[in-house]
Amino acid sequence: MTSRRVLLGAGLAGLALTALPGRGGAAAPLRLAALGDSLTAGYGLPAAAAFPARLEAALRAEGRAVQISNAGVSGDTSADGLARLDWVLSERPQRAIVELGANDALRGLDPKLTEANLATILTRLAEAGIPTLLAGMLAPPNYGRAYESAFNALYARLAQAHKVVLYPFFLDGVAGHPELNQPDGLHPTAQGVETIVARILPAVRTLLDHPPVPARAG
Repeated sequence: MTSRRVLLGAGLAGLALTALPGRGGAAAPLRLAALGDSLTAGYGLPAAAAFPARLEAALRAEGRAVQISNAGVSGDTSADGLARLDWVLSERPQRAIVELGANDALRGLDPKLTEANLATILTRLAEAGIPTLLAGMLAPPNYGRAYESAFNALYARLAQAHKVVLYPFFLDGVAGHPELNQPDGLHPTAQGVETIVARILPAVRTLLDHPPVPARAG
């Protein structure tokens, strides 16, 4: 949601949920990558207050051995996220959250291009056998109702076509609440991130409980 491209978080070396036994009987975490823009990266916040870190903390508090990588880059469009996908896949995540499209809408990019980029991302994640949660976004009203309608409908259509978990609006409960946003009105405060985490948790639980799917032959 800003043109500044700054990668926050610890990278993809540490990743997500209990599945495999480790040494001494300890469970190894299942790896989850959060692919997104500044809303994932945690623009304007300490790394520990960014969405992936706070979501991981909430899940661990429930007893889930989950470690989430922050693959968010500030300023990324859906095309930028697609361009980085090989890097994300190289770390072999076992689940993914895709939060992209906000910058497409802010720039008034053609929703058909956004949908095509996200469709390719979801297809490639499915081919790798990675269950995915798609986090939706809503277009700002300044481009008119026709643009709003076209953009806002694409996430539900993608989720249905690709059979992924859908969280309809990533900023639900935060957008339009000045006290939960930084002065730019676009990026959540630390408290705003906590609101996002609390609201998205049921969808993330569904994602983590989804059985692995066989990778498709490439």
